[in-house]
Amino acid sequence: MATDRLAARRAELAQQYQQPASPPQDSAQYQMSSYPPQSNTNSTYETNGYGNGGAGGSEMTQFYDEITAIQDLIHSYRDNITRISNLHSRSLTVTDDESLRQATTELDTIASQTQNLSAQIKQRIQTLEANRGKVQGRNKDAWIQQTNVVKTRFVAAIQEYQQAEQQYRQRSRQRVERQVRIVKPDATQQEIDSVVNNDQPAQVFSQALMSSNRYGESRLAYREVQARHDDIKKIEKTLTELAQLFSDMSVMVAQQDETIDAIETHAAQADTAMEQGLKETDKAVDHARAARKKRWICFWISVAILCVIAIILAVVLTQVIPKNNK
Repeated sequence: MATDRLAARRAELAQQYQQPASPPQDSAQYQMSSYPPQSNTNSTYETNGYGNGGAGGSEMTQFYDEITAIQDLIHSYRDNITRISNLHSRSLTVTDDESLRQATTELDTIASQTQNLSAQIKQRIQTLEANRGKVQGRNKDAWIQQTNVVKTRFVAAIQEYQQAEQQYRQRSRQRVERQVRIVKPDATQQEIDSVVNNDQPAQVFSQALMSSNRYGESRLAYREVQARHDDIKKIEKTLTELAQLFSDMSVMVAQQDETIDAIETHAAQADTAMEQGLKETDKAVDHARAARKKRWICFWISVAILCVIAIILAVVLTQVIPKNNK
């Protein structure tokens, strides 16, 4: 019964892996998907047995429950990436300060939540890794393979987030360039780069603002450039954090791949040894059959020799006995 239950659970998980996460289509909704709070990370998992060396009877059931929970967290993580992308687009299209501040606040909130979510996913995967040695045999192979699945999916989600941030950085830089050219149409690329990279773009804008005939429009452009500059700094910080997270998870995936390769190598070696053993067994059977055949041949030869001797003795005796009687 336990085997049937585990097989059914594995089939259910395999079906889930084949279903790609479907991000929501309503870009107007940016609220955070619910997920267990960071403070409770691994608490359920550990009290269920693994973290405390629990009983072996329910190990794999608890393990598959944890895999499902991590899959749900990754799904929420990817949903947040979609919402962040939508907020990026929204912030680039607003024209008034209030809307821009609102979009920025929402973006900061969901970005912080997503960062906490990524830390939770990473920690729970690490907990699975740490408890891998507590199972043996086929269960250990399944443990390694399923853990590798969630790690690979998480790495793919991190890459999606990196791409979204890189695209937003590029679009923000283009937006800054357009705003700079409003104030100073003949601005060089070096001047634009200076505005993007300078912590105080006001130093570059001050002269242009003073000489501009469109002070109001120029002032609005200046404020937007300040906001975009802050966004770009946040993007750079996020990309640095994502690069480190991606590196950490990639190392874990690479180590897991080595483990899986070792398992496959051992399995191949076992198959080879089994095939060799079968060949040796076949040879032994052939040798045994040949030996039995030779023994039977020797037996019948011996019987034939004894028969010949008996016949000779009988002939000799029939000739000697009459002579003795005479």
